[in-house]
Amino acid sequence: MARRMVSGVRGERGVLVQAWADRCETLATSARSAGGGTPTVALSGIVAVAAAALTAAALVSCTGPARGTPPDLGRFSAWSTPSSLGPTINSAANDQHPALSPDGLSLYFVSDRPGGSGGFDIYAARRATRDAPWGAPRNLGPTVNSSGLEFSPTLSRDGKRLYFASTRPSGCGGEDLYVSTRTNTSDDLAWGSPVNLGCTINTAVDEDGPTLFEDARTGRTSLYFTSRDRPGGLGDWDIYVATLGPTGTFGHGTLVPELSGPERDTRTALRSDGLEMLLASNRPGGLGGVDIWVSRRPSTREAWSVPIDLGPTINSSSNDGAPTLSTDGTTLIFYSDRPGGVGGTDLYVSTRRRLP
Repeated sequence: MARRMVSGVRGERGVLVQAWADRCETLATSARSAGGGTPTVALSGIVAVAAAALTAAALVSCTGPARGTPPDLGRFSAWSTPSSLGPTINSAANDQHPALSPDGLSLYFVSDRPGGSGGFDIYAARRATRDAPWGAPRNLGPTVNSSGLEFSPTLSRDGKRLYFASTRPSGCGGEDLYVSTRTNTSDDLAWGSPVNLGCTINTAVDEDGPTLFEDARTGRTSLYFTSRDRPGGLGDWDIYVATLGPTGTFGHGTLVPELSGPERDTRTALRSDGLEMLLASNRPGGLGGVDIWVSRRPSTREAWSVPIDLGPTINSSSNDGAPTLSTDGTTLIFYSDRPGGVGGTDLYVSTRRRLP
């Protein structure tokens, strides 16, 4: 399929417009293959529409907001005892901040192992099936990684956008949020040059830990992230949420007070239905320095519950943090510096079952 390139729209908006145009092409191809019609938006008008005022709904789908009823993920069993991902993934250095791809076949994480571009780089490992072992991690290379620090990768639902934090020069503050795009979701080294999300969501202080949520019920796209000592916050790192606006950019971000406190509240993981949030925190009541906590809500329009510690099956007397969840909510990967690891911080995995 020939890719139609969008021109005349630059920066973060241009990146998102191109992702939308790619989606239109994919839908049209699928429709033709199935013997059906083309999407509502005519492909010949993609560039014209993209160059005009783009709505948040158009970013999600060619035919309007991606609304519908997401899968009912239901109830789950308890989490299993975590096991190390082993020496194929973990190194003698620090390996942390994991992120699973939507199909579960790629694992992104950051590491300060030798051979990188900067202090911490983003790496990706791949496996043939969800039950297969992970292959050796590969550095995403100088297009994505810089001489600074890269942290907290997370992927969009279609696997075509990679959000992360970086201290690279020419940002808005210490750490900023960036996005990179690709068209081939099977190629973990095909990411384009990162684009700063702008100095509205990014500020003069640090922004980190992006978690993207694309709400299938409302068509709204939100980005949860953490910010340290931002004016109006509760102290240290707090959790914020920004909504993708009609111009294709994220807003300043609103404090999520039920998930934040005067202690360190960082790196979130959101179940794909938007009803369960995991976060790393050193708030009182934990078992170690940093623990993984869980919060839930009855619908995506309601507030989060007060977080509770995941307990001694997952958390240890050491630091346990930076969780990521599989799309179906049955796999949890996180980092820990508990005894018995390969390096400073290692990646561990725990699973649970969906209950009838």
